[in-house]
This record gives sequence, C-alpha cells and structure tokens, in this order.
Amino acid sequence: MPGSNDPSGTSIRDVDMKLEVVVVPVTDVDRAKEFYGRLGWRLDQTPPGIVQFTPQGSGCSVQFGPDLTPGAPGSAKNYLVVTDVEAARAALVAAGVEVGAVYHPSPDGPVDGPDPERRSYFSRASFQDPDGNIWLLQEITTRLPGRIDPGITSFTSANDLTAALKRAADAHGEHEKRTGKADPDWPDWYAAYMVAEQTGADLPT
Repeated sequence: MPGSNDPSGTSIRDVDMKLEVVVVPVTDVDRAKEFYGRLGWRLDQTPPGIVQFTPQGSGCSVQFGPDLTPGAPGSAKNYLVVTDVEAARAALVAAGVEVGAVYHPSPDGPVDGPDPERRSYFSRASFQDPDGNIWLLQEITTRLPGRIDPGITSFTSANDLTAALKRAADAHGEHEKRTGKADPDWPDWYAAYMVAEQTGADLPT
C-alpha cells in the first residue's frame, strides 16, 4: 500500500489538505477583475501576474491570470453554497449580474422555483462570468451525514451564523409548543441543533 513504508508512521488520513484556490480560465484579466469585484468578493494581495478574489464567508479563493492554466476560457464550473438562494440571487441581480431563475431538480427535469420543502442541496440558480465560466448557487442549510466532522463545526461569516440562529430559533419555538413550557436551557438546545444541522445528524425535537 502506498505510504505504508513511511518511516514517520504518518497516515495519509492524518494529513490535512485544505482546498485553497480554484483557478478560473479567462481571456481578459481586467474584464474578469471588474466582474468579480462587482460580486463584492475580496481582492487579495498576490504576486504579479495573479489576481485572487475570495467570496464572502469562503475558505477557498479564486485565481486567474494570463499563464495560470491551459484550460479553455469558459470551461470552468464551480459551486457557491448559500443559505438562502433567493436572497443571494436578488443581491447579485441588484449588483448588475445576470442570474438565471431559481429552480430545483425533479425526476422529470428542472422545475421553476425553489424546492417546495426547501431541502438542502435542491434549490439552485446559476450565473456566468464574461467568459462563460459557470457559477452554480446551491442552497444548503443541513449537510448530509458525514460531510462535516462534528468536532470542527464552524461558521465562516456573521451572515452564516445569523441564518443558523434564526433556523434554530424557529425550530426551538416548535419544540416549546410541543412541550408546553419554556425551555430555560435553550442555549444548549440551540447549540445541539446547529451542530446537528451542519453535520447531518438527527435534529433535536
């Protein structure tokens, strides 16, 4: 097995590999820079010949430049996770970005509008940069089991945390209706709910 003779005894499972950058092929760097700046993404300091933007709340950045990739401009497709696809689409449209209508998949193909049950991974919308590279907005509030280690759950932005707190508050309101009494330990309930939602575990009731 590869790595079995490693004298350090380190397993590949013990090596953290955090996705840092996605390279997007573009034809006109200045035009791309204007477009991604319009999205409100942070322009990072980089060496000459590299332009890097980081979306709000993202641990992964986007780079482009004249010699970064042999990929054909317009050939990239990447996903952007949002907690509310309709709100995200509205903000992009307000910034002057052309965004497709919100839709959700079905056995018979795409259907207009968000998923009726607002299930995670289902509600989507997409837009393109000037070169035709596709960005797919995907609404995710509850992760599939095993997607996130419960020991390292985190929120990458204040907006992300606020949305999670609102969902926990709504769920906790239903919890108190079922029990018929106020819950003095609501902070513990909120925490359990928010961690379970992120990791795909069973939600408290």
